[in-house]
Amino acid sequence: MQTVLEYVRAFAVGGMLCVIAQVLVDRTKLTPARILVGYVVSGVVLGALGWYKPLVDFAGAGATVPLTGFGYVIAKGVKEAVTKDGLIGVLTGGLTASAGGITAALVCGLAAALVFREKSKS
Repeated sequence: MQTVLEYVRAFAVGGMLCVIAQVLVDRTKLTPARILVGYVVSGVVLGALGWYKPLVDFAGAGATVPLTGFGYVIAKGVKEAVTKDGLIGVLTGGLTASAGGITAALVCGLAAALVFREKSKS
């Protein structure tokens, strides 16, 4: 029963983040790219303030998988690197913490580019 509850919480929080983004797409003149950047930046800000961690503890993957979770990972990595390495951690922490996700995105993008071919729109 505990596992089912974890899935429900992840689905509810992740779904709510998606609903907010969809409302922004439908009701505002913001472009999807600006909304995505806003999500990453809000994850960084909330993570830096320590407000995103309780959401991650509550929702698990529902909070870490969306783009806000990517921002949270960057902020968390910078905090840890600054504590460990000093000011140079500002430059290295975010990339070190998010290297796994960035690598997965690059590898999946490369695999998709190799499997699928471009089609002309005309």
